[in-house]
Amino acid sequence: MIQPRFKDSPHFRNFWEHGNGKQLIELSGAEISFKDFEKFSTYFYHVDEAGDDVVKEVYFTKKFHEASREIEGYIRNGVAETDSVPESVKKLFAQTQKIPGWLNYNLIKSGAELCMRSNLDSLISLRDYCLIGGYDYAYLNKPLIVTEALKKGAVKRLSETLDFWVNVTRYNALELHAKGYEFAIKTRLIHSYARLSIKKYYKDWDTENWGEPINSWDMMATYIGFSLIFFHSLQKLGNAVSIEEEQGIFHLWKYVGYLLGIPEQLLPDDKKQATEYFYLWTSIQPPSDKDSVLLAYSLLNESLENPILKFKFQRKNLRYLHICCTWFLLDDEVCKRLQIPDVSNKKLFPKSKIFFNKIYDKLVSRDARIKRGNKDQMKVLEDYLNITKNSNFH
Repeated sequence: MIQPRFKDSPHFRNFWEHGNGKQLIELSGAEISFKDFEKFSTYFYHVDEAGDDVVKEVYFTKKFHEASREIEGYIRNGVAETDSVPESVKKLFAQTQKIPGWLNYNLIKSGAELCMRSNLDSLISLRDYCLIGGYDYAYLNKPLIVTEALKKGAVKRLSETLDFWVNVTRYNALELHAKGYEFAIKTRLIHSYARLSIKKYYKDWDTENWGEPINSWDMMATYIGFSLIFFHSLQKLGNAVSIEEEQGIFHLWKYVGYLLGIPEQLLPDDKKQATEYFYLWTSIQPPSDKDSVLLAYSLLNESLENPILKFKFQRKNLRYLHICCTWFLLDDEVCKRLQIPDVSNKKLFPKSKIFFNKIYDKLVSRDARIKRGNKDQMKVLEDYLNITKNSNFH
């Protein structure tokens, strides 16, 4: 049975006693303790079997594009009770098509509006806090390393994350058969496909220490990144968030997590629960290792490789701005572990962002900010998708 093995380590204690962890406790009113540790820790060795069964029965028995087309048909049209539909598919879609009793579409709408309204701050938060901050948890990254995500490059990885995030955070995106619903199910099956491939081909996988590949507990932590960490980041950047939007962002990701096959008892309802769950999970994660540093380096240099900006000076400037935001949003200790370069005047850009956000919030109506944010985010996504389609980033 796994123990909270790093609970006395400096990286764990500093984060929760002095760093962003302390801020999360203050922000959420969380009551942290290890009393529920065993209730959660079993999920380190738990996986989405329903997703795995579909991959074994559909993807591993035919060509990949044929399997994908078959699954797309079920996603868009639903699953009929005929004999020709594999049992595993019926089982998976019985779960995803069953609307849970707790689901509140108005809250999902508020969560989506917060994502859109925060415009480029949303994208800064995802990249410079959620993604790069996640690299500090060495075992969480192991599936990325063994599936050779570094070779694919950060442009491709960012593009995929952005495509998923944008598509699940638009209006009505999560209704049955809609685009966000489709993205959730496809992502779920990609996770299963990756997990089964790792189990099959990667004989050195250390299950005892790393957990099962892409296990349910790690999935919970990833989705707390999209809700709690994202929410904390927006606040750090000076965005005022209403109570309804705050409830909405947690509700939205709770439902996305449900569609992705994360057990419901791992899906937090609010910031207090999310912080308490996250606290337990971080106690089993060691700090950055050399793979973490490589992932961070690759993400920072994405701005230089990415041809969206035409001129070299623009790309260098964008990289500088991301570095400034990373230092501002993450703990100094985490930045040092990830070997984020130290740059001059690094507080200037984030501080001016806070200043402008406060003015912008007062001068521009909420509806106008939502429209503008949606448009700007869609444009960034379109640029990324065009690049990955038309180049050798694959």
